[in-house]
Amino acid sequence: MISKQELLEQSVEKFVKFGSRSFTMDELASELGISKKTIYHHFNSKDQLIFESVKLLVANYSNYASDIQKHEQDPIVCVVLLYKTALIHLKNFKPSFIFGLQKYYPDAYMLFNKFRHEFVSKTVYDLLNTAKQKGMIKDNVNLKLFCDLYFKRFEEIALKNTNLIDKYSQKEILNHFVVYSLRGISSNDYTNKYY
Repeated sequence: MISKQELLEQSVEKFVKFGSRSFTMDELASELGISKKTIYHHFNSKDQLIFESVKLLVANYSNYASDIQKHEQDPIVCVVLLYKTALIHLKNFKPSFIFGLQKYYPDAYMLFNKFRHEFVSKTVYDLLNTAKQKGMIKDNVNLKLFCDLYFKRFEEIALKNTNLIDKYSQKEILNHFVVYSLRGISSNDYTNKYY
């Protein structure tokens, strides 16, 4: 019998690939070679499975983010690496996954939205604030405004109908969305391997 954790990991993979709403429990059971009864043994409803899937996605990315922050001393490079990692993960996302959460799974979307907000407003902002205190960022830059303009709703922009993730390389998106923006607010004497 499949474990709850294995079922959850497989579910995450399928939901992000095919969409949270459009990929049914029947399809999930068929893909995994199990009965729907087995799914409902571990999860009371699709809503609960979607919620737990988003929770796992958030936990996994948070772990990646923590590892990056532990190993990278330069706070600006750390921001670049965080978004580079996000782009790698978004490559596997179907746009309907996030939009399906918003429309059909409000609890899961609230969890995702909370993570997204805290990621930009806390993690990214704190790293940029550290960089500013170290003289890596120009004094006159309003970091809250910068985060609001450039980093809020990152994945929605990257996954809109034109699906920029498929249209352009990860390096191009990273450069145009993150690196060039950061270079614009950096002090004249600051540089890193991405600039």
